Amino acid sequence: MAYTTINKPSDHFNTKLYTGNGSTQSITGVGFQPDWVWTKRRDNIGDHSLYDVIRGTTKRLEFNTEDAENTVATSLTSFDSDGFTLGSGGDSNGNTETYLSWNWLAGGTGVSNNDGSITSTVSANTTSGFSVVQWTGTSNATIGHGLGQKPSMVITKSKSNSAPWLVWHKGLTGSNEEDRYVTAPGGATQATYTDYWGTGGFTSTVFGVNGDGLNNNLGDMIAYCFAEKKGYSKFGTYTGNQNADGPFIYTGFKPAFTMIKNVSSAYDWLAQDSTRQADANFDGNPVNILNQWNANNAESNATTRSVDYLSNGFKIRNSSVAWNENSSLMIYMAFAENPLVGTNNVVTTAK
Repeated sequence: MAYTTINKPSDHFNTKLYTGNGSTQSITGVGFQPDWVWTKRRDNIGDHSLYDVIRGTTKRLEFNTEDAENTVATSLTSFDSDGFTLGSGGDSNGNTETYLSWNWLAGGTGVSNNDGSITSTVSANTTSGFSVVQWTGTSNATIGHGLGQKPSMVITKSKSNSAPWLVWHKGLTGSNEEDRYVTAPGGATQATYTDYWGTGGFTSTVFGVNGDGLNNNLGDMIAYCFAEKKGYSKFGTYTGNQNADGPFIYTGFKPAFTMIKNVSSAYDWLAQDSTRQADANFDGNPVNILNQWNANNAESNATTRSVDYLSNGFKIRNSSVAWNENSSLMIYMAFAENPLVGTNNVVTTAK
């Protein structure tokens, strides 16, 4: 695991909430110029809309569908120094409708990367361990990701064709690392297949791609790649116990965001963040407002405790099988609100 000197994680990842106006508006307060913006309507149904600096403005992918990229002239129209600008499109800016946006900093305008057998276009932030990667599929190949260390999670999609999202996570199990995957938007279980990631593996410079779903005849591809950084991000697993006193997961920081997926059973991709507050009726520190990455549902505010965000990790507080099925494997990704101890030696406090 790489060490990081990030004392202010919100310089690299931040959640920004806003209300649509049905016209045009600039969303500010992100804290940086984002290179990957993920928006979702909160108060009603609406697609998960993903925009990135490599594909460009108005180019939308939807994590809850298998659809190819679509161009929406009234969607996200610019990446700005402190956020982004929206047109009047309803998926991200309907009048009086409420939205969330998750924002990541990559490396700005993409550059050519020749580390793999196919030249890729890469926008990489090696400090935070995040890159956006685009390439044109042909056959069994390797793709340069620009991270400078082995990725912990890779999320891929054909932008040219209708096809599932394919996700590799270091915690998935199977005899060969490069055969492991889980698909979206469905709530699929983990599986193995030799013709997705190919034989190139996952290294400090490249990841492999091959065949169905990732390269052959699928045109232009996009990948969002993450490498773990101590004190800023964590990608791991835990085993459920189906008890309201669920597992504690040590991250080394207080989370700003978590995504949890039960990969032993077919359940949802569960995303939460610290910006949306828990129900005031609960004591302690539950984070109960939830989005399902694989569905267009409105966000839900659970009536029972779900997850506590603590100064050094998170604690599962419910027996729901989606979070905590007995003996099932859960993968997660987490980004920091505060490191437990940064290089400035400031110790963060728990709620």
